[in-house]
Amino acid sequence: MIRICSTEDVPKGTAISADVDGTPIALVHGEDGNFYAAYDECSHASVALSEGEVDGCTLECWLHGSRFDLRTGEPSGLPATEPVPVYPVEVRDGDIYLSLTPSNGVTR
Repeated sequence: MIRICSTEDVPKGTAISADVDGTPIALVHGEDGNFYAAYDECSHASVALSEGEVDGCTLECWLHGSRFDLRTGEPSGLPATEPVPVYPVEVRDGDIYLSLTPSNGVTR
């Protein structure tokens, strides 16, 4: 597991962008209080998901409005049809850690 940042760096209901060993990551503090990590690029268009809107446990692409479930990486609406990789996240002593092995088996 790789330390990304403090939990205080990601306010609830927001997403930040992080470069983890060359992999772009959207780190999200979901409205459910949990932290999630997804590949920071929409599977439909090459834009950063971290610039999108957090809604519950989904992250919406700002360009065309596709939403991705942060637990599974699956899109919940068009135009995206392919899932994005999502990564295991752990919170330890106020810090956020993640593994670069996708928990949903999707690779980019």
